[in-house]
Amino acid sequence: MRVKPAVFGALFFLAMIFCGPRAAAQNPDTLLPEQSEAKAKEILQSLITALGGANYLNIQESDCEGRLARFGHSGEMTGFTNFKAYWHFPDKNRTDYSKKGVIIDLYNGDRAWTLDRSGVSELPPGSVEDFQEAVKRDINNLLRLRLKEPGMALRYGGQDIVDLKTVDWVEITDPEQRLFRLSVDRTTHFLVRTMIITEDETRRVRSVETNIYSNFQPMDGVRTPLQITTDRDGRRTNQVFFSSCKFNPGFPADFFTKAALEKRFSEVGSRKSKEEKKREKEQEKDDN
Repeated sequence: MRVKPAVFGALFFLAMIFCGPRAAAQNPDTLLPEQSEAKAKEILQSLITALGGANYLNIQESDCEGRLARFGHSGEMTGFTNFKAYWHFPDKNRTDYSKKGVIIDLYNGDRAWTLDRSGVSELPPGSVEDFQEAVKRDINNLLRLRLKEPGMALRYGGQDIVDLKTVDWVEITDPEQRLFRLSVDRTTHFLVRTMIITEDETRRVRSVETNIYSNFQPMDGVRTPLQITTDRDGRRTNQVFFSSCKFNPGFPADFFTKAALEKRFSEVGSRKSKEEKKREKEQEKDDN
């Protein structure tokens, strides 16, 4: 079938629109290492500026709350959990998993505890190791603190289309050979996706964690993504929906300690005891 000249012109025009940006995009493989690093730093600076510049970089604490959606192995959503997450960056975290604050996980460097209805106990070493790995992978820690570490290698990864957005990729390799790939929207300069790629040479296993960011809103002078979706090796694991965030609220000095959890348990535990005693008395009345 022959294409009419008018139709051909329209098709040619569309092809120029969709193919033009890629044809004009800078090929990262043609850049010298120092040029590639300079380009990567330029994009990261535009990202930090878009997030709030000095306001973003000067965040030491955060107080956020929202809902966490979890997914099963087959991809089905298993339910929502309300949470409040408190951070003192880089490695102090306290998360309340209930509105009444009766289930709390607390991490402070290489120590960790949990509070539940039975009291306060230490979390196992595996949980601490997982948390410390998460601290090193955290994008906020990367942008605010880890970029200054010696041995960090930066590279421009080229232009692409991600989630219908034109982005620039930046690749960062840390001294322990974690590869961070950040896609930055060329229009808004916000994060679109991050990928953290690690390889276990002993087991010859490659792992990819992908985070998808959306709905950036201003909070305390900082643009904050209110929705973050996490996939691991192609399988969705959770979605976070933030309802609010406060930055640098000024936590008490003992907020991230075991003593703080024990104090909290004395409050919720005594309340629980009163309720139990009340139920026991009511039961005694019924029995009589």
